[in-house]
Amino acid sequence: MDFDIPERLKDLQQRTREFVKNEIIPLERDPRCTAHGPDETLRQELVAKGRKVGLLSVHVSPEMGGLGLDHRGKAIVFEEAGYSPLGPIALNVFAPDEGNMHLLEAVATPSQKERWLRPLAAGEIRSCFCMTEPPPGAGADPNMLLTSAVKDGDYYVLNGRKWFITGAVGAAFAIIMAKLEDGSATMFLTDMSTPGITVERAMDALDTCFPGGHGVVAFDNVRVPAADVLGEAGQGFRYAQVRLSPARLTHCMRWLGAARRAHDVAVDYARRREAFGKPIGEHEGVGFMLADNEMDMHAARLSIWHCAWLLDQGHGLGRHESSVTKVISSEAIWRVVDRCVQILGGQGVTHERIVARIFADVRAFRIYDGPSEVHRWSIARHILRGKGH
Repeated sequence: MDFDIPERLKDLQQRTREFVKNEIIPLERDPRCTAHGPDETLRQELVAKGRKVGLLSVHVSPEMGGLGLDHRGKAIVFEEAGYSPLGPIALNVFAPDEGNMHLLEAVATPSQKERWLRPLAAGEIRSCFCMTEPPPGAGADPNMLLTSAVKDGDYYVLNGRKWFITGAVGAAFAIIMAKLEDGSATMFLTDMSTPGITVERAMDALDTCFPGGHGVVAFDNVRVPAADVLGEAGQGFRYAQVRLSPARLTHCMRWLGAARRAHDVAVDYARRREAFGKPIGEHEGVGFMLADNEMDMHAARLSIWHCAWLLDQGHGLGRHESSVTKVISSEAIWRVVDRCVQILGGQGVTHERIVARIFADVRAFRIYDGPSEVHRWSIARHILRGKGH
């Protein structure tokens, strides 16, 4: 593996870092940052800034208006974007849109790409990915999928209910996972304005970084043309892996940037704040936490870089590698941010510092895209089949 960063990516890294520092961080206290994410006017302002400096949708192909970065390039730029909760939005690389763009580029037909992917990559619209359901439906176990799709001539009729659907409020279109009559899963593309789709409510959640928050969405006899099936009918679970394996990795990249931001704030505080006759960072109790942060971030970055290298070398990214990196990164990042709260003391639990906001945002990362426990179960099965490292 080559860990050297090419000069072109060093330049891009620096451009992104300066952009986030000078243009995005000053907007973090904007009143348009709501409990359910930045509102649409702020999102559009952020996207306009990213577009102006040529950093919009860097992960999509040049044909679709991006830079066509490889996975190592994304690892570098996405970490820099994640340094601010608003950075991924300004670069149009936030979830779920970033993962949806990747899936559409890989699977959608040319007409579907023109209709949905091109405006999404341009930052003109948002999207959502509808898979998770209330009990007893699909959650960590996708095989429990209950939303149904019944063929009716040249249409499919969808019925079901989804929740924790990130970005549902205000999304222009959705990718919906539903079960056919034979029990196989299929993905459908449809505008959110289609009759029968209702966003019932926005769910109050710890995190506040995703535009549109997290919604509960009902599908009541929604008619979707057969031409709007995404990919092949019956291949929904396979396409979910096309989307989710890289999406887990890009989540790791962005949240690593957030952890680095929290760490930088804690380091600055540890240098300035004095107690018992010297700066608190010189006390082992605080200094060791900073050291542990450095090691956790280093381990997470190496794991991310390893997966990115595998993808760039054409080896693919199996569920095992994806699970290992997701657990390593999500738990290391959580430890880093939690220590930063502790180092900051009273300042760590107020919103006078960005760390409390990062703390609330990052907690869910150990749950979405597969809880750590499910990934550990998957890793254990891989080991027991004699396929461990």
